[in-house]
Amino acid sequence: MNNIFDVAYLIPLFPLLGFLINGLGRKLNSKRVTALVGSGTILLSFILSLMVFSAATKDGFSAQHLQYFTFISVGKLSIPFEFQIDQLTSIFLLIITGVGFLIHVYSTSYMKEEDNPGYARYFAYLNLFVFSMLLLVMGGNYVIMFMGWEGVGLCSYLLIGFWFKNTAFTNASKKAFIMNRIGDFGFILGIFWLIQAFGTTSYGTLFDTHGGVSLAAKGAPGVLTAISLLLFVGATGKSAQIPLYTWLPDAMAGPTPVSALIHAATMVTAGIYMIARSNIIYALSPLTMTVVAVIGTATAIFAAVIALRQNDIKKVLAYSTVSQLGYMFLGLGVGAFSASVFHVMTHAFFKALLFLGAGSVIHAMGGQQDINQMGGLGKKMKITYVTFFIACLAIAGIPPFAGFFSKDQILSAAYAANPLYYYLGVGGALLTAFYMFRLMALTFAGKFRGTEDQWHHVHESPSAITLALIALAILSALGGLVGIPEVFMDHGNKLDAFLSPVFSEAQKVLAVHPASSPQTEIAMMAISSLLIIVVSIWAWNKFRKFDGTVQEAGAFARAIQNKFYVDEIYEAVFVKPLKAFSGFLGNVVEKSGIDALVNAVGRGVNYSSRQIRLLQSGLVGNYILLMVAGLILLLIIQFFTK
Repeated sequence: MNNIFDVAYLIPLFPLLGFLINGLGRKLNSKRVTALVGSGTILLSFILSLMVFSAATKDGFSAQHLQYFTFISVGKLSIPFEFQIDQLTSIFLLIITGVGFLIHVYSTSYMKEEDNPGYARYFAYLNLFVFSMLLLVMGGNYVIMFMGWEGVGLCSYLLIGFWFKNTAFTNASKKAFIMNRIGDFGFILGIFWLIQAFGTTSYGTLFDTHGGVSLAAKGAPGVLTAISLLLFVGATGKSAQIPLYTWLPDAMAGPTPVSALIHAATMVTAGIYMIARSNIIYALSPLTMTVVAVIGTATAIFAAVIALRQNDIKKVLAYSTVSQLGYMFLGLGVGAFSASVFHVMTHAFFKALLFLGAGSVIHAMGGQQDINQMGGLGKKMKITYVTFFIACLAIAGIPPFAGFFSKDQILSAAYAANPLYYYLGVGGALLTAFYMFRLMALTFAGKFRGTEDQWHHVHESPSAITLALIALAILSALGGLVGIPEVFMDHGNKLDAFLSPVFSEAQKVLAVHPASSPQTEIAMMAISSLLIIVVSIWAWNKFRKFDGTVQEAGAFARAIQNKFYVDEIYEAVFVKPLKAFSGFLGNVVEKSGIDALVNAVGRGVNYSSRQIRLLQSGLVGNYILLMVAGLILLLIIQFFTK
């Protein structure tokens, strides 16, 4: 293929075709055909994404702006339907299609008990999810990004509430949809302000320097700060940051592969991508950068603390995702854009592995998700056990696994910006190590604490599941090697060098310099790694012999277990007053006001019609009398008006 960019539109088109084929043919296609179409279309997109990435790594590559047609044209405003493919896009394409393909393959076995229309509906939604995310990252302007942004929001609603007959699941899907709309309102206001300030939403016009300064960099500081804050509101919703994070743990209501797709490869990384794409706007907004860093740090610590006392295997991983996203926002807030993208990539590997490993456990346990009712599963599920262990090592940041390199790069940048960020970040990493190895020990070590019947049915998952686990385990173990720190490399960090064209103008504005010598950085890495290893071993030894006896928890422990009652606070402060206000509008304003007025008009017309119809009585004498009365009335009027 001479120019892969000429057919780049096929990357999102294949999943869209998969959605249409499986959606329209859900009652006709067999499960085999459904699985082949659903997984095959993502595989084709992955192959094309590899070709795009290969082209992006060649010397002399420049960002490709691919315009197809005019999408919106109003006066002087023209918004084309366009794609932009550069180094940042190529990385996200590989993450979305690569991890997405493994999740699709895993799903072919995990969802096999679904009836045929439901099975096809599931894969149709999954394909649409991937299409929307690809549209988001390939879009060449903020409007196309917003289309994909809303698409992943819709798909999350459909997939979280996939088992829609369960009221709790549908409530979770509505919660995700509504909380994302709150953030999206800020996002779309930011886009409107961009149009008002610059007259365009295209990245090529806004961010290309053309040898000088980009158009976005010429904006007034106050305007850039306002736009960046509004865009960040959208990011807090989509990427589950304080205060709009509570939807993500509830998203566990969907099938486990959906949780992996939302948490690892697609939806929650959208906010990271958007800020990374808008890097120069943020670099020129110091206030917003501080807000992003503070919110990210607070979210990382807060969610990690909550994860310490969760007993649902998927809830632990959900709060872990919220915490890891906080690290990514910390990196963005201190100007380490490439480090955050790097952590997006490594996180996609080990978090997808953790969720799919959890799905393997739940599958073996017949739907049981309480880790207090597990234990000893490593004896019967060796592949799941080993791969899950690798993922725990990676997320904890133990060298040389993937999470170590990306998390260390963020922490180094945080130390350069403000040592307090670094110390809080290390504290969050220690919490991560503790709750992950607690989860590991309670699930796979010690004695089995479930029923005898459950133990009898515990078995390793089918090959479609274990092969996906093995592939992700390899990536979790080796994926970090693409971003080995500069202190260990003669030619610097290869991933940073690859992404530098995208972030070059922002890095010049920020003028980021190392705050410590290579020796100090190595010492910091060694100390934090040693502390993480100590905490991991402590957590493992503390919980590996757990016998199922649950001790009475103190007030603080109960608060952690109940997620600091944030959902209850939101319910009391926002949901109940809104319900009461809507009840007032419905019962008083609408029924007693608007409906009463409309009904009164109707009754008035009805009454008037009944009276007027008496004029047509059919009695000639009455007609003559009315004529005479009319003549007399006219004479009187004529007499008194002269």
